[in-house]
Amino acid sequence: MPKIFVTRQILESGINLLKGKDYEVEISDFDGVLPREQLLGKIKGADAVLALLTDKINAEFFDAAGPQLKVVANYAVGYDNIDVPEAKKRGIIVTNTPDVLTESVAEHAIALMFALAHRIVESDQFMRDGKYAGWAPMLFLGNDMAGKTVGLVGLGRIGSTVAKRLKQGFDMKIMYFDVHRNEDLEKEYGLVYADLETVLRKADFVSIHVPLLPATRHLIGEAQLKMMKKGAYLINTSRGPIVDEKALVEVLKNGVIRGAGLDVYEEEPKMAPGLAELDNVVITPHTASATEETRGAMSELAAKNIIEVLEGREAITPIN
Repeated sequence: MPKIFVTRQILESGINLLKGKDYEVEISDFDGVLPREQLLGKIKGADAVLALLTDKINAEFFDAAGPQLKVVANYAVGYDNIDVPEAKKRGIIVTNTPDVLTESVAEHAIALMFALAHRIVESDQFMRDGKYAGWAPMLFLGNDMAGKTVGLVGLGRIGSTVAKRLKQGFDMKIMYFDVHRNEDLEKEYGLVYADLETVLRKADFVSIHVPLLPATRHLIGEAQLKMMKKGAYLINTSRGPIVDEKALVEVLKNGVIRGAGLDVYEEEPKMAPGLAELDNVVITPHTASATEETRGAMSELAAKNIIEVLEGREAITPIN
């Protein structure tokens, strides 16, 4: 009987698919990220592991599991937590969960833009603190979004969806930078392709949608942040290390840019010192894909990938 270990509690829809098969399914009952030694012990003898982005999947992990391990299904689109070449060398299939979270992450990025432009979080706290004394013409002045320019750093599935929603819904001007140009989308939505520096200098909102790779680590550093407009906002729902978070804190403190909306952090779950004390940031705890619909679909896709591999078929969304 194939053994499957799930490293953390996830929505039941995918778990039920696994339990419907003739598998031995064990789910971590630890409240949080399973400590490393416990994780390595739990995966011993597993034929499949349903892992999370918070699990480091490397040679040590594969050694602990044993030679019978066939597949690691990552409950995420990104897979920078996995040593993919090492898995390939050992003949272990690695999968992820693309497409199913595109809409929710795109919506979250847009929600952060709105929260910043209309100063929603600041206003909410102001009301809760009992400071509201009546309407005032200069109280919490923000910015309109309609007609403004959005600069997308990355035009993959999520970036493309952000472009579509903002163009169709708010008639915003869309610029983008990507290593691959997409002339079809340019024609369909009137997108303007430009180099990174031009996007940063011209956009009112800069939204990041690139994967974390050696080439994208600190892609947005101090120099890039200082290229942005003084009244611009930076949005990151991709991966924390793409932005130099300490540099971001400094430019926000000094008014180099107007604000930032972050769902990911360079050293999660920690934030850079001073970030949480700033009024011009909106911060969420890596929850861009946290909708019932999306997390359920991620659970099911991860489970289906495992089932396909264990039953001798090709994975649905293999990375390697």
